[in-house]
Amino acid sequence: MPVDTTKSSAGDDTAPEGDDTAPEGASPQPPRRGWRRWAMDTRPLRRPAYRRLWSSTIVTAVGSQLTAVAVPKQIYDITGSSAWVGYASLAGLLPLVVFALWGGAVADSVDRRTLLLVTNTGIAVTSVLFWVQAVTGLESVWALMVLLALQQAFFGLNSPARNASVARLVPAGELAAAAALGSTVMQLGLVAGPLLAGALIPVIGLAELYLIDALALCITLWAVYKLPALPPLDGATTKRAGWREVLAGFRYIALHKVLLLSFLADIIAMVLGMPRALFPQLADTTYAPYGEGLALGLLFAAIPIGAVVGGLMSGTFSRSQRHGLMVIVAVMAWGAAITGFGLTTSLWFAVLFLAAAGVADMVSMIFRGAILLSAATDEMRGRMQGVFTVVVAGGPRLADVLHGTAGAAFGARTAVVGGGLLVIAAMLLLASVTPALWRYRI
Repeated sequence: MPVDTTKSSAGDDTAPEGDDTAPEGASPQPPRRGWRRWAMDTRPLRRPAYRRLWSSTIVTAVGSQLTAVAVPKQIYDITGSSAWVGYASLAGLLPLVVFALWGGAVADSVDRRTLLLVTNTGIAVTSVLFWVQAVTGLESVWALMVLLALQQAFFGLNSPARNASVARLVPAGELAAAAALGSTVMQLGLVAGPLLAGALIPVIGLAELYLIDALALCITLWAVYKLPALPPLDGATTKRAGWREVLAGFRYIALHKVLLLSFLADIIAMVLGMPRALFPQLADTTYAPYGEGLALGLLFAAIPIGAVVGGLMSGTFSRSQRHGLMVIVAVMAWGAAITGFGLTTSLWFAVLFLAAAGVADMVSMIFRGAILLSAATDEMRGRMQGVFTVVVAGGPRLADVLHGTAGAAFGARTAVVGGGLLVIAAMLLLASVTPALWRYRI
């Protein structure tokens, strides 16, 4: 049935506060005074089940980044070629896309807690295998690529179930706050994980990073084990989750405009406006007087640092009920910040503009995530999260190709400014042609 653009369809479970499942609606919102008005909304952490799931994310967000650093480092050490590092990234992309789409259908047909247990076990075993090949000195790029593909397949199956479970653990009025909590932890992992990996490699070696990740996943397994059962709400477990069910998910998106528009908003922001492929060129040319290494590190770190700051201050916006309007404003703010980044020749202003873009990206992530959970029915949430995983993973990779090509043809700064302006123009056009997004609220 069509989505009501003025009211959410979420709110599936009923239970008193403090139980493992979430009640209908939001918890009372007492006035917040002083600095608390700006701080992150932590109401979802009052829900024991959500608190367990979120706490496990804190550990794995950092642990997974240790492996994300170790794999390309090991491949480069073996081959001495950045091209092989790029090939390995592509080797992980295909299974991620395929299994995220299929995993969404699986998550809609089985107990999501069981699926999380199986897939987290698979990821942990893969991390152990990474460790084994490293300590035995195998030095096989093909073995690393096979293990990376296997790991991404398990992640593709895991992510839709994990994200879709949130709507069963917190009420509709707290979905944006829950999205802020989860997104902030993941962005913090993007900052802390690589820094920790860089500090640990000279001390304990590369192989042990894989082992630390595997041990961290044991904590995740225990947290998931303590979750309540999360079977399909209708009680009728589907025997199959094939590609017919995957296609049904795409038809569902086509029939529900607000879902389709939320995906298009992310594609506009990431494909047209993510300039990370140009960071090395900018560090080598525009910001060379500051030192190429310093400039490159700051450029890559600025967006996730801004996202973390946005998450920590999400109390300023996470209680808004105008979820669609917040997505539109955030995407346009991202485009404006990227445009400013392209126009400046000062490294410090560039970092500030990229950090502002990170804040805007966090706002967009929070409300797009909340829309996916509130506007979709429970039997479709897994498939929606599967498509979300593909869009989030694939958009920046397409942006790398687009911006790299444009940078070579027109110059890096011109490509960045053009991309930022295109984001603003495309988002304005999308919002004016299809008003369902800016009208959507819970």
